[in-house]
Amino acid sequence: MISFKQLPIEAKAAVAAGVVFFSMMLSRSYLAEKLDFRTRRWLLRLQMALFANTLMLMGSLHVWRSTVTTFNRSSAASSFCFMLWKIAVFMFLALAHSSFFTLLFLIAEEPYFFSLAAYTCLGAYIILIFFLFTLGSVEQAYKFLAGRGTKAGTGNKNRTALKPVLAVGLTVVLTVVGLLNASQPPTVNSVEIPVHKLPSTMNNLKMVLLSDIHLGPTVGKTKLAMIVKMVKALKPDITVIVGDLTDAEAKIIRPAVEPLGELDSPLGTYFVTGNHEYYTSDVGNWFELLKSFNIQPLHNENVKIVSPKSTSDWFCLAGVDDIEADVLRYSGHGMDLKKALRGCSSEHAIVLLAHQPIAAKWALQERPDINLILSGHTHGGQIFPLNAGAYLLNPFFVGLYKVGQNTFVYVSPGTMYYGIPMRLGSRAEITEIILRSP
Repeated sequence: MISFKQLPIEAKAAVAAGVVFFSMMLSRSYLAEKLDFRTRRWLLRLQMALFANTLMLMGSLHVWRSTVTTFNRSSAASSFCFMLWKIAVFMFLALAHSSFFTLLFLIAEEPYFFSLAAYTCLGAYIILIFFLFTLGSVEQAYKFLAGRGTKAGTGNKNRTALKPVLAVGLTVVLTVVGLLNASQPPTVNSVEIPVHKLPSTMNNLKMVLLSDIHLGPTVGKTKLAMIVKMVKALKPDITVIVGDLTDAEAKIIRPAVEPLGELDSPLGTYFVTGNHEYYTSDVGNWFELLKSFNIQPLHNENVKIVSPKSTSDWFCLAGVDDIEADVLRYSGHGMDLKKALRGCSSEHAIVLLAHQPIAAKWALQERPDINLILSGHTHGGQIFPLNAGAYLLNPFFVGLYKVGQNTFVYVSPGTMYYGIPMRLGSRAEITEIILRSP
């Protein structure tokens, strides 16, 4: 038997990640009802940060070996510039690892520079790992196809050095592009959607969809004020926020939320929870805060949206809790479609707010008479190379989908971003939805 001490460090990191993951499952299953909200919140966030860091440790070792150890035997290894390079790589990895802990210690009205730097390094870290792995795979494939059985020569050494240089260069370029893309205001995307059984008096009703703003370590009051200003300029009849508004406790980040009080859609502003609201373990306080800004949470419930032109014409706007509430065993919460649609019959149009596309899929399996579902969650992948994973893991990825004869699903790519202040292969969006009567 090989002892734990004899295992390579990558294997030790994998074991540590497994232990942390097991502790997370244990906490969710047996401690959720026994711990108060504050303790549970800190424990969950600490466990998630530790889990992410133990997984990242394996990648960080690979980055260090590829970008530092590879050059230790070169003539430049003893130079002052190489010493600076080692310090830069170490600081880069340290910042990337520290990003997950900013949720515990660095939340304020506006983002701290340290948080922005740490999450930028995390984004660059993901890109760098991808290119190191891809270029390494190409190199191995080349060796195999070329039948490299001969002794390694100078050309092989040059290729070994070229791989990390090329990976770092590509990472720097894409990081800058991603930062510039995310720093731009969200694009306004106008979409016309026919809604079966929508009253003719409500034809051309304008609804603005917001999703995944993620107030927290890297998104603060200034960006939210910009979003609110853009929404008000569109003059919507209804504004809906389909989850992941925040990553922090209501009390801590309250000053950053104040711009939401300026939303004044005549038919109301509505909100449903996303998975990140449950990670804060502070949903009740968030509901109260949003109500103080005249934003109505739809907690497995619905409202009648009455036509401004005729009080006898209306459609049903419903919202469900995010499915993560069930996973976290969050007391009093969880997706309950029957409760959310109570009183919503197929005689009237039904619009459902559900944060995750998988919840939209489940809802349609249970109630195929729903006419329109608005979701978010995917961020359109947010940054390359995560786009592919988000596409494969969600039944609806981004944009408009037609399901059956009379149902549409629209998935927002997100109005801001989560943590990493970058966008690659996606664009932040405020969606202007024009409801059409058939």
